[in-house]
Amino acid sequence: MMTETRQKAWAELRKHVASEVLLKHCLAVEIAMRAYAEKFGEDVEYWGSVGLLHDVDFEKFPHEHPHHAREILSAAGYDDAFITDVESHCRVWEGERSMLQKTLLAVDEMTGFIIACALVRPDRSLENLEVKSVMKKIKDKAFARAVNRETLTGGAQEMNVDFAEHVAFLTQALAAAVKQPDYQEVPLS
Repeated sequence: MMTETRQKAWAELRKHVASEVLLKHCLAVEIAMRAYAEKFGEDVEYWGSVGLLHDVDFEKFPHEHPHHAREILSAAGYDDAFITDVESHCRVWEGERSMLQKTLLAVDEMTGFIIACALVRPDRSLENLEVKSVMKKIKDKAFARAVNRETLTGGAQEMNVDFAEHVAFLTQALAAAVKQPDYQEVPLS
């Protein structure tokens, strides 16, 4: 069931993002953030909203992203702490990241990579995607060549999570979410 917090975040995202590909990406990051929040005993709604809105300015300002998130989210009533958490997935970030911020950075590209791995399989299923298949694709430089492998592995390292466990955790979270009603509007795969 969609909470009021999530409804607000989804409505705000839809105001600024029309691309189905970008919406799918934001949903995948939301799912990952919610799953990690639950695992770490954190606020699932808050973490999920940060994940959902992390690319709120990307479609309109791709070359200045995420530097317009503050004006967009401030106008929507989000506070400074929330906006800073959204902005924190910027690759160039001064200061120490919080666990939420490290997690956002770690799941941002990894979720897309996992989904891409599932989409090239004959059954296109996240449920049947094995960690070893993802690990093999990471070594294959021709697969999703624009994705920086160090960003993928470094994110889990920053979280102090084993990379294979990170892949397994995210794959399971994404596979489980595909069946939930909140994610039916824009299917992940």
